[in-house]
Amino acid sequence: MTEPWRDPLLPAAVRVADLLSRMTLEEKAGQLAGFWALPSDPGAPVAPMEDDSGEPAPGLDDIIGQGLGQLTRVYGTAPIAAETGMERLAALQTQVTEAGRFGIPALVHEECLTGFMTLGATVFPGPLAWGASFDPGLVRRMAAAIGDGMRRVGVHQGLAPVLDVVRDYRWGRTEECVGEDPYLVGAIGTAYVQGLEGAGIVATLKHFAGYSSSRGGRNMAPVAVGPREFADVLVEPFVRALREGGARSVMNSYTDVDGVPVAADERLLTGLLRNELGFDGTVVADYYSVSFLESRHGVAGSRGAAGALALTAGIDVELPTARCYGEPLTALVRSGDLSEALVDRAVERVLLQKAELGLLDPDWEPVKPEPIDLDPPENRALARILAERSTVLLANDGILPLRPCRVAVTGPYADDPHAFLGCYSFPNHVALPGDPGVEIPTLGEALAAAGFTVTGEDPEVNVLVLGDRAGMFGRGTSGEGCDAETLDLPGDQAALASAVLDSGVPTVLVLVSGRPYALGSLAERASAVIQAFFPGEEGGTALARIISGAAEPSGRLPVSVPRQVGGQPGTYLRSRLGGRTDWSSVDPAPLFPFGHGLGWTSFAYSELSVDPVAATDGVVTVSVTVRNIGEVAGTEVVQLYLSDPEASVVRPERWLAGFGRVELQPGAAARVTFSVHADRTSFTGLDLRRRVEPGEIGVAVGRSSGDLPLQGSFTLHGPVRHPAADRVLSVPVDIAPVS
Repeated sequence: MTEPWRDPLLPAAVRVADLLSRMTLEEKAGQLAGFWALPSDPGAPVAPMEDDSGEPAPGLDDIIGQGLGQLTRVYGTAPIAAETGMERLAALQTQVTEAGRFGIPALVHEECLTGFMTLGATVFPGPLAWGASFDPGLVRRMAAAIGDGMRRVGVHQGLAPVLDVVRDYRWGRTEECVGEDPYLVGAIGTAYVQGLEGAGIVATLKHFAGYSSSRGGRNMAPVAVGPREFADVLVEPFVRALREGGARSVMNSYTDVDGVPVAADERLLTGLLRNELGFDGTVVADYYSVSFLESRHGVAGSRGAAGALALTAGIDVELPTARCYGEPLTALVRSGDLSEALVDRAVERVLLQKAELGLLDPDWEPVKPEPIDLDPPENRALARILAERSTVLLANDGILPLRPCRVAVTGPYADDPHAFLGCYSFPNHVALPGDPGVEIPTLGEALAAAGFTVTGEDPEVNVLVLGDRAGMFGRGTSGEGCDAETLDLPGDQAALASAVLDSGVPTVLVLVSGRPYALGSLAERASAVIQAFFPGEEGGTALARIISGAAEPSGRLPVSVPRQVGGQPGTYLRSRLGGRTDWSSVDPAPLFPFGHGLGWTSFAYSELSVDPVAATDGVVTVSVTVRNIGEVAGTEVVQLYLSDPEASVVRPERWLAGFGRVELQPGAAARVTFSVHADRTSFTGLDLRRRVEPGEIGVAVGRSSGDLPLQGSFTLHGPVRHPAADRVLSVPVDIAPVS
């Protein structure tokens, strides 16, 4: 007779309860840790990178006898072909299932921020580019393609998306973020989650919460934010990605918030995440963050104490490998210093997820190695479309689009294909020398293919490529651990740009970067300025198509571009006193504001219509007409902003409430209608409860946060209302053609 836990026809909860009742304490603990399986010959010893504890990690044979929770980055740790990885994974899973009493396979996770992070897989544009596209549907398609490749090679969980809201551009991980506005981050991040989860891969929201607000923009530095900013800015994208996206996993932030490390913060990981937000999936530790409670934060005196803090707080799985969970936890339970109920709580969550993924079914088999193309033509086409739609034309004196001519393609990243890739792309993350594993045309090569004569002598136009080389922990100018002291262009790039601009040859500045840089007078002297945020393997082709006019630059800034190198570490989401005032000599106004972007045509806004009143639980309709008044087809990103001129707490001067991409032929027009629920005006009040207040709400519609030609208002009437957990999080937009 089949044991109930093996019966796929029974409810998952029934199966897991049966399995739990049969497991020893040690077997339960075995499900709560990962193992970093560095690729090697099947059967050979494997070991992960050591953390800063200075202790060697246990070997696989030392831990799998009691079962194993996860296998860490079998594909994404060293340059191996997909088929080799499949062989390695099959061998590891066989080893795991044969060693444990119940034969439960491990859940396999990989990084997937700019695509499946393995050799030969498509490298898509990075998250800032997703934000610049203002196109959730396209991001959803990209994530589905990523998830499909991962699922086919036996991966179950992807460590993406990053939902940290950008607060300080100097932070090295800005490149991993979607943007500086929580509504944009939530919309784009939720679309990514929907695509990945729809492909059968568990999406992991990172990094819950507060990571991007570290002091000085320094990686892992302490976070000191008030509860209102924490709730209304930093947590909001997670709320939407959980409720509308259905993400099944969350990863904690490394930092401490007001002196409490998130990995040990029960108030955040259980009280907020589970009790208030209703999350019922798994919380996985950011790599070594459980150990860091002992070695970096200094709130635990031993491995067991660190493990107990994390488990109590709500971290279910220690990654990347076992150190503080496993034997240290079981010893505390045996001694009576830790409740076994906490172990059971975490194991139940892990096993429920394994049941959902089919890992408890009797017919489960490890992946069968077979040839597979992880960079098929349809992926490359999708990568190119996203690269094009996310490219932002910041300035243009009319030189673009450029007809084929003699161009000099210069600058530190003119011939470096790695410059198009973020730090969580495989070639840059694993520091793969030489061949990146996929074809990546440089901008010079792509321009030559588009009919331009790329020359070093007597050019008619200079194309100057500046920006970043992504890397890890100081091996680049952008990326994890690659924080910046100022927002000046790295190295001598500003001086180089100034010298090229002094030559008198018309110059197109092309910024390929992971953060916005202060362009000061450089932008004013250039003939055109293009911003691309790590546009991926098709970045060179996309940029060449835009420069030549074969494609339209329809991206909009997901982050502001500062004017001065030290004058704007903040973002557009600020109060009135956060902007230019007579009380300070510093003007923080950006050179190019959030939402800014030009194209090949112009658009006119007219006929603003706003419902004048609504109840504090009602819906307001905001409509505008947008017309293409140019001579070529084009795309406008229509942006709706709200403001609260009088509230019980200080509110941002304006905030993004909705957006829609509108494609119009010359002379054509569309009526764009936003349905704004009163919940979209809610905020955290003096009593730290979310509230909707009666009163006037300002409305502004236009091209960017700094260019809003249509303005109006509506009035909410009725009592102060405290929205429930099912509050409205999004603003639907309808786009209808008009004559």
